[in-house]
Amino acid sequence: MRLAEYTDYTLRVLMYCAARPHQMVTISELAEQHGVSRNHLMKIVTDLGRQGVLETTRGRGGGLRLLKDPAQLRIGDVVRASETDFRLVECFDPGSNQCTLSPTCRLKGLFNAALGAYFKELDGMTLADMVEPAAAPAKGRALSPGLAPVVAPRSLRKPASKAKPSPTA
Repeated sequence: MRLAEYTDYTLRVLMYCAARPHQMVTISELAEQHGVSRNHLMKIVTDLGRQGVLETTRGRGGGLRLLKDPAQLRIGDVVRASETDFRLVECFDPGSNQCTLSPTCRLKGLFNAALGAYFKELDGMTLADMVEPAAAPAKGRALSPGLAPVVAPRSLRKPASKAKPSPTA
């Protein structure tokens, strides 16, 4: 599973604004900071404004800032609002499911449980947690060890180096 760039940049916009609570942030500033087109950011900011998450002000001295308390914005809610599809496998959509294994397959249940665990982790963190200094996570909570890069099980990994067979073998 991979987040859309739209969601990635939505989170970046929110984090940038949360880190500057008493400052109006401009689209140009965000575009320069993140190396993203102004037009792309305008769509994101417009959507966040419609959702009541950002206040936007046009004109000289204008910009944007958070309307909501960062401690009240759960990361899971932001991801749900930004992503368009969480259908991990075909059978998640009964209207288009053509899989012949569906009546007996347990894979859908596994993926559904994994998606639930994913959102449980995201729902446990807020925007405020994301902008606090790394040395002091909110509420004394450290990131789960499960957030480390996923490594393939040993049975699926390639050997690190080709060992020469022993002459006695």
